[in-house]
Amino acid sequence: DLDHCMSVLLDDLQQRGLLEKTLVITLGEFGRTPGINASLGRDHFASAWSCSLSGMGIRGGVVHGATDAEGQTVKDGEASAADLFATILQAVGIDHTHEYMVGSRPTPLADFGSQPIRSVLV
Repeated sequence: DLDHCMSVLLDDLQQRGLLEKTLVITLGEFGRTPGINASLGRDHFASAWSCSLSGMGIRGGVVHGATDAEGQTVKDGEASAADLFATILQAVGIDHTHEYMVGSRPTPLADFGSQPIRSVLV
């Protein structure tokens, strides 16, 4: 079970004094449909998905966002994948707005306009 494995990992990192130096991320590249399909499974679903962030730079016990009762539509706290990436960068102390020069071309770390999800950050 993921719950048991994650709790053991987080407890171990905490006991060793490493949790504040480690960002633990759990996510998939897409969500799954709330409803069951004809094959008794679930399809890919990009409209709503979840992840967990724990440790370095993250405020514990915070839930950000919510869907409607059916899990079909984001009703509160919508955030893009780019916003999640900006949040990850911010949590580990990297400026998400920084641009590196690759040759003569500016290359941003995160998408222009992306914003960290402040409610989950310390």
